[in-house]
Amino acid sequence: MENVFIKEDNSILQAMHTFDASGRRTCFVVDEDNRLLAALSEGDVRRFILSGGDLNEPVKKIANYSPRVLSEDEKTGARDFLIRHNIEGLPIVDERGIVIDTVFWSDAKYKKESNLSTPVVMMAGGKGTRLYPYTRILPKPLIPVGDKPIAELIMDSFADYGIKDMIMIVNHKKGMIKSYFAEANRPYNIDFVDEDKPLGTGGGLSLLRGKVNETFILTNCDILVEEDFSKIYAHHKKEGNAITMICSLRNFQIAYGIVEFGEHGNITNMQEKPEFSFFTNTGIYIVEPEVFDYIKDDEAIGFPDIISRMKDDGKKVGVYPINENTWMDMGQLDELSKMEKHFLDKK
Repeated sequence: MENVFIKEDNSILQAMHTFDASGRRTCFVVDEDNRLLAALSEGDVRRFILSGGDLNEPVKKIANYSPRVLSEDEKTGARDFLIRHNIEGLPIVDERGIVIDTVFWSDAKYKKESNLSTPVVMMAGGKGTRLYPYTRILPKPLIPVGDKPIAELIMDSFADYGIKDMIMIVNHKKGMIKSYFAEANRPYNIDFVDEDKPLGTGGGLSLLRGKVNETFILTNCDILVEEDFSKIYAHHKKEGNAITMICSLRNFQIAYGIVEFGEHGNITNMQEKPEFSFFTNTGIYIVEPEVFDYIKDDEAIGFPDIISRMKDDGKKVGVYPINENTWMDMGQLDELSKMEKHFLDKK
């Protein structure tokens, strides 16, 4: 339970680390006696980030100091309470206001239901050179993570939100990919689009012109984001974006002490193994069909270049920030092993 506790003077960045470490989407601000002071959700942090807020500010700046709570006697009604108030987590407090238990949607017995109908387009035509020698034998979408290929894990995760239509744009070793997905029935439909020549991370979308006429999710075939896509979709529509890029916080620590010096070699500043935080593109987007107007037929182009074209034309492109541990990228061998461990731990 203490994994979701933070203090008032902790930074918002520290709160995001708490979300990542606990796997929860809400944390609780408590005093030294674990007496509840406030609650802080990922949504609170996301709105702060989108407003241009500084992650080094203390959590007390944005925390909710009138959080909803339940007593121990009321815990049996927690599920209905979560549904009624559309909140991710609840503290259970005693008569002194001390947190004695917590209830979260991420607990399996409280899992939310979703019925998102937008199609998913997966770019699956690359050679996966970063995963060599694995991709010498298998195409990247079929590299296994545990007992399933990465592409299947990605599509299964979208199916959890009610999505039934998947489109794979394939090129390298496409026959092997088609054969694998033809072997078993799944709770979703997969359509294949052949890319006869390499068209980059965006050019293959030109093959869908006239075939996809609604908002769609665009994803690479080697990344998995464990987020509520119904919320991301709702945010995209509310903001009126032509494209919403899902961006993840990334934290990097330099393995060495950093030294800054000025004239005559005089040291001006020293930092021992500093840590840097920034947001990076995950490779997943919510996209409006007007994107096809900005791609020429058979044009080899990266999707970021298409975004630049749309921005230059005055189209609105926004971001949806997520926490670091909800994004997994198996495009590199070290990340692949981390992803395998993640699914093993979940089991």
